[in-house]
Amino acid sequence: MDFDTGSRLKEERERLRLSQRQLAALTGVTGGMISMIEQNRTSPSVATLKKILAGLGISLGDFFAGSADAGTKWHFRHEELREITPAAKLGDAGARVIFRQVGRPGSSAVQMLHETYAPGADTGPELYSHDAEEAGIVISGQVQVTVGEDTQLLTAGDGYLFNSRTPHRFHNPGPEDCVIVSACTPPTF
Repeated sequence: MDFDTGSRLKEERERLRLSQRQLAALTGVTGGMISMIEQNRTSPSVATLKKILAGLGISLGDFFAGSADAGTKWHFRHEELREITPAAKLGDAGARVIFRQVGRPGSSAVQMLHETYAPGADTGPELYSHDAEEAGIVISGQVQVTVGEDTQLLTAGDGYLFNSRTPHRFHNPGPEDCVIVSACTPPTF
């Protein structure tokens, strides 16, 4: 899925009639960074994008959502899972993190994600938090999860469950992709 993060961010900022400088003051993200994102000269980490979107009053899911699904659909093929991550390259190796959501953002009290972390990929250098609880099971590969001050290496078959208000971070230190199926309630993307 080709998603123009920069154009979408500029559209939302202009919809609220904010300058880049005003948005920077609201979010704590520099005006230069906002400018570079809007020009697609850099890709924001998940934590940075969440800060910016909080200033705009929209969730990650709404930011990346396309048109609404028709009817009350309960089944979704792999190709119908909606990518809700920035087209960002993260981690030391320039590796991607991909979040694919089951269903339409905002249509349920629970958010199910199919997450893929390429080798070296992570959710960003900063720990982040959000108002929810989340759980997941590692399907393949390995992931280093930091919750608060505790870091654990989880491998295929291992799971996690924590209060997302505690700052956390995910990182794939392994030589292969890590795949996780996770749930979050209430939805935060």
